Amino acid sequence: MNRLINIVARSRFFKSDIGYHLVRASMVIIFVLFGYQKWFDYEAQTLIPFIKYGPLTFWMHSVFGIQGASYFLGVSEWLTAALLMWGFWNKKAGAIGALLSVGTFITTISIIPFMPGGWNEAAGFPAMQGNVAFLMKDVVLLAVSVYLLQQDLARVSPAVARGGQRARLRRRGNGSQVNRTLGRRMWLCRHQSSSSPG
Repeated sequence: MNRLINIVARSRFFKSDIGYHLVRASMVIIFVLFGYQKWFDYEAQTLIPFIKYGPLTFWMHSVFGIQGASYFLGVSEWLTAALLMWGFWNKKAGAIGALLSVGTFITTISIIPFMPGGWNEAAGFPAMQGNVAFLMKDVVLLAVSVYLLQQDLARVSPAVARGGQRARLRRRGNGSQVNRTLGRRMWLCRHQSSSSPG
């Protein structure tokens, strides 16, 4: 078992960012497909209870109407997909897409406690059913979104700070100069003490 694990661990495949890229690609696919659904009436009707009972979405039907709310969600999901896709080349765009993804799944998860009929009466909590069981997948998708955001921010930070790279190099150079100056002073002190008459 240990040998197998060591062989896999030494594989170039798993030393690369393949997992990071696969997660990004899967999220792009999810947002593209879910966004596509929102342009059809059947999905607008399906979304009614999700929007109605969501503490962060209850206002959408009164503002946009049933189909308009579905369009709004479709646009936001396609925007998220586009930013995540752009994130393959531009980590700042990827970070913004990941942030939108985090917001999306926080919004959907917040519906769970308020969704009627989400728990089976005979089996009781936590026996899920219906819409609540469907929404539970978003807990994993939220974790994936947080992972993407963390990874993109870690990759963006050096790029953002590149403008101050010269300043950092100067500071490092000054620190080295200080160290060299202190070293010379210590050498002079030792030299003077050793050359002074006893």
